Amino acid sequence: MKKLITAESVTEGHPDKVCDQISDAILDDLLKQDPYSRVAVETMVTNGLIIVAGEVTTKGECEINRVVKRVLTKIGYNPDDFGILNTIHSQSKDISQGVDTGGAGDQGMMIGYATNETREYMPLPIYLAHKLTKRLSGVRKNKTVGYLKPDGKSQVTVAYENNEATQVDTVVISSQHESIDDNYYEFLKEAIVTNVINVVIPQCLRLSNITIFINPTGKFEIGGPVADTGLTGRKIIVDTYGGMVGHGGGAFSGKDPTKVDRSGAYMARHIAKSIVASKYARRCFVQIAYAIGIAEPVSIFVKTDLGGLNDENLIDIIKKNFDLRPQAIIEYLDLRKPIYEETASYGHFGRDEFPWEKIKEL
Repeated sequence: MKKLITAESVTEGHPDKVCDQISDAILDDLLKQDPYSRVAVETMVTNGLIIVAGEVTTKGECEINRVVKRVLTKIGYNPDDFGILNTIHSQSKDISQGVDTGGAGDQGMMIGYATNETREYMPLPIYLAHKLTKRLSGVRKNKTVGYLKPDGKSQVTVAYENNEATQVDTVVISSQHESIDDNYYEFLKEAIVTNVINVVIPQCLRLSNITIFINPTGKFEIGGPVADTGLTGRKIIVDTYGGMVGHGGGAFSGKDPTKVDRSGAYMARHIAKSIVASKYARRCFVQIAYAIGIAEPVSIFVKTDLGGLNDENLIDIIKKNFDLRPQAIIEYLDLRKPIYEETASYGHFGRDEFPWEKIKEL
């Protein structure tokens, strides 16, 4: 039976991703100075204005304006086009008292997933969507495709038969660009097909009946924060598995690892990937749930493509091999290091440089 599954990604210049990167850059800056910083930073960007808000308890000092301007410059925006408003304040003592004793920083359920359909143990639609946006950003920066600007999106629809990917059905690329005439616009679309889509999508999946849309609404000259207000944490499905499974708890960016929204989700991914890599399943879904201030999870749920008693046995395997208390997760995955700005674009999972992507043999 044929089914179509779609995932999207956005470039680092998309307004929501700009906000994620700013929030995580501030987190990293504080962790460099004080690895035990408590950070929950939210960012909003709009035409001419960036607002940074949230709660921070730290021994360090972050020059918010300097960090924001550095991130904007790295992405490709002019920092002089924005005013910056900083409204950060201290974390509530009511929250910190539970974390100080080793408990979870909040309640909620965290999701991890892995599948053997790619080398990275990621679903193929989100894997390809991230590859497309990263490639789109690359050809902008190295001028392979001229006149592109930072804002952009991709979307990939993959056809599956009997749970196996058979072909890429549809690809959508939307990329902001400078003002150009109609003749160059047609050239620009062809250049994106040649230098982005044809490079990323394997020939074996790019069959003759593939549908391709490039800037389907027409020219995309007005983009970025001028056209679209951005917020931290608004691209959570882009950050995770592309909609193949649910998301669970809150967003990741701007949060230090005592927030189980982040550390718990990273651990759940590590567990799911280890289960698939150890050949207990071809696909594995893991849910871990916490109560605020309590160290041990209130529940662990596992579902694999095999089903039945195997899943119950896997819970026992998880409990024997992984300590799921928040402080233990932080130490096990070494999460007090300033590694988070790099997570804030092109997905938190499926990238070997992050510690939660390592595999534990079970």
